Amino acid sequence: MASHTKNKTCLIIGASHGGVNAAFALRKNGWEGPIHIYDTDPALPYHRPPLSKGYLNGKDNIEQNILKAADAYTQAEIELHLGKTVRQIEPREQFIQLNDGKKVAYDRLILALGSRPLVPPIPELKNNQRVFTLRTAADAQAIRSAFAASSQKRVAVIGGGYIGLETAAALRQLGAEVKVLEREARLLSRVTSPEMAQFFRELHQSNGVEILTKKEVSAIESDQSGAKITCSDQSVYLAEVIILGLGVRVNTELAAQARLTIDNGIQVNAQCQTNDPNIYAIGDCTSFYHPHYQQQIRLESVQNALDQARVAAANICGQMQNYTTIPWFWSDQYDIKLQIVGLSQGYTESIVRREHDSPAFSVWYFCGSELLAVDAINNARAYILGGKFIQSGKKIDQQKLADPEVPLKPAELILK
Repeated sequence: MASHTKNKTCLIIGASHGGVNAAFALRKNGWEGPIHIYDTDPALPYHRPPLSKGYLNGKDNIEQNILKAADAYTQAEIELHLGKTVRQIEPREQFIQLNDGKKVAYDRLILALGSRPLVPPIPELKNNQRVFTLRTAADAQAIRSAFAASSQKRVAVIGGGYIGLETAAALRQLGAEVKVLEREARLLSRVTSPEMAQFFRELHQSNGVEILTKKEVSAIESDQSGAKITCSDQSVYLAEVIILGLGVRVNTELAAQARLTIDNGIQVNAQCQTNDPNIYAIGDCTSFYHPHYQQQIRLESVQNALDQARVAAANICGQMQNYTTIPWFWSDQYDIKLQIVGLSQGYTESIVRREHDSPAFSVWYFCGSELLAVDAINNARAYILGGKFIQSGKKIDQQKLADPEVPLKPAELILK
């Protein structure tokens, strides 16, 4: 392998979990040529999940959350180019062009472009110093600074998804007066069951967060004293700090300009390869066919980025691998850990299992007799077993599953 890669260059655009881990996986798999990583963020690459948790509430700092120490890149001969923006990809001549006009040639290119926060088309949001998104360490620091400077500690989180709720929890723990404004009739409407949504509503309300649903923000006015948020039903809410948690927009512009196929993300095959054989894509920005769920999907998770990084690196180094991992996710809010395995979209029935003499519980999602996903609250066993059941495809006795007196064990639950 060394003789094939010694004089070849691999460029990686994006220095988050996917890009960094792809670089080190390339070295592990025998790539001997130059590896360069480019990213617009000037900070040494860091873990992003803590941004809406420990970093936002001040329990962690960015130095505690770096992906790799600076000398690890030096030792692996991986060159970081931070604070650099890639303006163009030219696939025919195989080079990228930076904002300063510099061109860099590649033999293989990995796109770990990620996504960016969705900002609704409300004119008052542009350049509004009271409105924040949360995607980078600089964003989290800006929110912390604005909150520290606020006199009445009033925070409005627009959007009741996981990021919005994690942000609400972190700021509430700092003493903020928090309101969550959700457009839909319930929290987490696109990603989980009514039972799980109600659990998180009650969790936040018990911690002093005001949850307001069916609230579509139509206007925001701000001045030196604070901001006034007006919703389409003419209700008005006051805040000094406003955080947008409305989802993301996938960064596909570079890929589209390079004539790569776009389908709710950069379309890749099972080897994480785009329609250009020299260009691979990984992480949030990719769309791919999942063999277990038999559909085209796009995932926003660290797990997906790490697994695709490993698969892409192996294939670039000539070691054929396919991406078949069952997706998993997590969310930390207050003293609650939610662990999710699988994809619940398309479920026809959900079963809530409450453990005997324990506050832990789980929600199991089925389409007919097929287990699609499990949401587990402070219940690692349900999460782990759920993943094994999904992977194996074995059928579960749903009546026994719902009975807390029946042990949560394969021998008790799998239909003979």
